[in-house]
Amino acid sequence: MSKIIGIDLGTTNSCMAFIENGKTTIIPNSEGAKTTPSVIAFTKDGQRLVGESARRQAVTNPTQTIASIKRVMGTNYTKRINQKDYTPQELSAMILQKLKIDAQNYLGEEVKQAVITVPAYFNDAQRQATKDAGRIAGLEVLRIINEPTAAALAYGLENSYGQKIMVFDLGGGTFDVSIIEIGNGVIEVLSTSGDNHLGGDDFNECLAQYILSEIKRMYQVDLSNDLMAKQRINEAAEKAKIELSSMTSTIVSLPFIATSSAGPINLEMTITRELFNRLTQKLVEQTILPMQNALNDARLLPAELDKIILVGGSSRIPVVQEKIKEVTGIIPSKSLNPDECVAMGAGIQGGKLSGDVSAMGSYDVLLLDVIPLTLSIETVGGVATPLIDRNTTIPTSHSQIFTTSSNFQTQVEINVLQGERPLAKDNKSLGKFKLKKIKRAMRGVPQIEVTFDIDANGIVSVSAKDLASGNMQSITIENGSHMSDDDIERAIHEAQQFASQDALLKERLVFKNEVESLIMQVEGALSQNGKQLEKTVKSQIKDELSSFKKLTKKVNFETCSDEEFENIKVAKQRLEDTAGIVLTMSQNQM
Repeated sequence: MSKIIGIDLGTTNSCMAFIENGKTTIIPNSEGAKTTPSVIAFTKDGQRLVGESARRQAVTNPTQTIASIKRVMGTNYTKRINQKDYTPQELSAMILQKLKIDAQNYLGEEVKQAVITVPAYFNDAQRQATKDAGRIAGLEVLRIINEPTAAALAYGLENSYGQKIMVFDLGGGTFDVSIIEIGNGVIEVLSTSGDNHLGGDDFNECLAQYILSEIKRMYQVDLSNDLMAKQRINEAAEKAKIELSSMTSTIVSLPFIATSSAGPINLEMTITRELFNRLTQKLVEQTILPMQNALNDARLLPAELDKIILVGGSSRIPVVQEKIKEVTGIIPSKSLNPDECVAMGAGIQGGKLSGDVSAMGSYDVLLLDVIPLTLSIETVGGVATPLIDRNTTIPTSHSQIFTTSSNFQTQVEINVLQGERPLAKDNKSLGKFKLKKIKRAMRGVPQIEVTFDIDANGIVSVSAKDLASGNMQSITIENGSHMSDDDIERAIHEAQQFASQDALLKERLVFKNEVESLIMQVEGALSQNGKQLEKTVKSQIKDELSSFKKLTKKVNFETCSDEEFENIKVAKQRLEDTAGIVLTMSQNQM
């Protein structure tokens, strides 16, 4: 059986690994390096460059060089090059194709299968897009696993004693925090949180903008629209960021960066770590909430953590490490190589799938991952009814019975949602489908079983079945969901921001459904058993029902005043008490 390689498809750099003689080995690329820049370029003569060769010519060919494509995976973004539009999947596939060829040259055999890692906070569309990129590159993607989980797998093989760890993964374009428990041959993800639009690129941009502003201040030259100059400044900013992780100051030198009325501009400026920290303070602050969310969801205090593992090149930034210590009280460990450990974990998972774990002895562990966001369906009143909560272990399946909202309804639309808000309109719709030919019946009678299945890759399938007729429809959520980085980033943040407002609105919509159901139940009970009631009792119930219908007829439950809402609550209770006798008679007959 051919080797199954593990691939860390990174925003800035990518890396490969596999299991060899029971040990994880990093696969070098054709240039002999252990990591490959995730950069693609198209030259004027039609040649395609990938990796280091593409990165080297970026300054002279900025318009046809593409970097950080991972940030737009799963969206409808396209890049037009030489009269052709390229999708993120196609561009990512070019990187994967180079990695595949380099791996084949190193291993001396054909590589057909791979395990690819993604940020823990990648949504369904982004995961599917990553699988599609692999398929375009000629790879069968056997498993998609979360990057922090892969890092924990690499760490756990050498540290299998019982412990709880935080994996802090700050890469080139994304940020994830996972709380993971290791012990008894099991690596279990307890919770995950993150920000799909925070990474080293943002730190580079902060410094690059400062350099641009200084050039404008000192020389009265605006280079913000000079693509070649901007590319040189971006590279200088990244280099300075890296150097400031080990030095307290560095010099940015950009000879002939531009020309002014006085002649060529040769920029040379000193950037201190203190200045860098000040420029990037807001970015560092953005790491706090995901850490707190992950701990809260895992129901752990920082003191209960045994270790914090750093993953991703940007986790080397000293002020980031200081913020971790400030939030948790723990000095983060540097025991893993942050550039290689994710690929190593993917390689281990590939070894497990290929059967190479027989050579790994006690390294054979069970990996339990989770979904990052709650999955729901839309129900009456625009409510998002959860079926699978975020941080549920996968693979998983869950079914729930729903019913119709109108008499003799013959079809229902299933709107599949992802997010933490209680109302459907505030979450991301992953897809919709219709269940038709429902057996005709009164409202509330049909039983429609909705089932969510999530595989080990975090890919979602949803089915709906009318239990009376046996008719069933299903959907596998495909790439069309296009949930943007900003959408998923906002999902948790907005849920916390608007928690109290959402709770009140959901309460009112649920109450509205209860009001409508009560009116129908009382009307049905009177029609069925009214003759058995004393005239005075029947008349009292009808009067109360009439008053209640009049009171609620034109009420907007979402916007009515608290006083009006409370009056309806009291009236509802009064109708329930008055009509209790006839409602009980109907229930007994059922």
